[in-house]
Amino acid sequence: MKLLIAGLATETNSFSPIPTGAISFEETFVSRKATDLPANLFSAPLHEWRKLAEARGWEVTESLCAFAQPAGLTVRTVYEVFRDEILGDIRAAMPEILLLSMHGAMIADGYDDCEGDLLARARDILGDGAVIGLEIDPHSHLTEQMLDCADLIVCYKEYPHTDSPDRARELFEMAADTAAGRIRPVMAEHDCRMIAMYHTTKAPMRGFVDDMMAREGRDAILSLSLVHGFPWGDSPRVGTRMLAITDADAGQAKAVAQEFGQRLFDMRDDLRMDWPDISAALDIVEAASEFPLVLADFADNAGGGAPSDATFVLQQVVARGMSDIAMGIFWDPILVRMCREVGIGARLDVRLGGKIGVMSGDPVDLNVTVRGIGQDMSQQMGETKMGMGNAVWLETAGGVHLVVNDLRTQCFHPNAFSDLGIPLDRMKAIVVKSSQHFQAGFAPIAAQVVQIATPGAIPPDFTIIPYTKRDDNYWPKTETPFK
Repeated sequence: MKLLIAGLATETNSFSPIPTGAISFEETFVSRKATDLPANLFSAPLHEWRKLAEARGWEVTESLCAFAQPAGLTVRTVYEVFRDEILGDIRAAMPEILLLSMHGAMIADGYDDCEGDLLARARDILGDGAVIGLEIDPHSHLTEQMLDCADLIVCYKEYPHTDSPDRARELFEMAADTAAGRIRPVMAEHDCRMIAMYHTTKAPMRGFVDDMMAREGRDAILSLSLVHGFPWGDSPRVGTRMLAITDADAGQAKAVAQEFGQRLFDMRDDLRMDWPDISAALDIVEAASEFPLVLADFADNAGGGAPSDATFVLQQVVARGMSDIAMGIFWDPILVRMCREVGIGARLDVRLGGKIGVMSGDPVDLNVTVRGIGQDMSQQMGETKMGMGNAVWLETAGGVHLVVNDLRTQCFHPNAFSDLGIPLDRMKAIVVKSSQHFQAGFAPIAAQVVQIATPGAIPPDFTIIPYTKRDDNYWPKTETPFK
């Protein structure tokens, strides 16, 4: 059996002013032999696929694997060059099975659906006889072209996405069984007409995901995926969809997708986000008796395409004179360079944040001491590691502890602070620039987790996103979208 594996991924925030070009990919991850490098979220599937294939004695061709931090539109020529390299390798190898790790919400200039475009071109090369499998992030736009051109599509089930390797193994087994003629997968999706956040670490989503997994492997149901959708991607298909794969029964696939999709819609009121604003969140910290609290600066999450240099929370922390507060990760390459120049122990006046646009707030002037410096750092994300570049620990004169780095990324894990020397057990609060991925690492050390309804690039209000390519017929913009 001949297998080709490849990956191309970024999550496109159509409203972000930060372009996604070649440098964005190169500073994050570009490799022609990703399995020789430590696994990250999007390269982890390639590690699993190669290992499983080689155990069976298959011939494995490894093509490009490239990943960029979420931001604005991908530059057209950058996407086309990467796409065409993968297609060239497919044409040269002519595999019987093609497995791709992508995001599902990648938009380039001129391409609303990069995943569907690549799949369609790959299908044209390989014909109907080859098996094409796709593993994607649930924050994706499940398009008709993706469904038409792939045999199998599997999403991560967990948010935080700690299960990328697990889903990769499932996809491999289904692809192998399909190629051997043991199963004949058919896919169907159901439009839930919702745009929301689905935090799988807590009810009601925990039970929903557990029930999905319990149904898999029973009654010819091969796989179930909840496609959360990426709210800040201006795609005609933006929104939540339920995807089912069954063995040779299209009617059953449609029915089970509708069953789970309707169940999700029926529990929509339990998914409403009633979060405090910044002032109310800081009141909670000041009234607390057990520490540390973990506060999520939702709207400045680089993982959603935000700049990660917003100062809205910092301004209020400083104005209140709060101390023993840790905050990060602020993206400010210029400031990191300055601190590396002067070294640990140096004291200097700095201007932090507020550089990218109105979604970043105003810059904040501070007097700080450089307490720690790290080079080529990374954060833990499930079984994988996510790079964070060079970083510094700055302590303000008022006792606020800041992590600033030069590689834009969200905050995944406490080691982003502790590896620099910040004593998190002495902090009253840790403010993380993340929407949900922080939960896996921070929830175990938190006395309380507080999601803040912050302003910024991805505010948690799905009724105000200025879509141009879809209508308003979705919950919560419309309370009854099926009528």
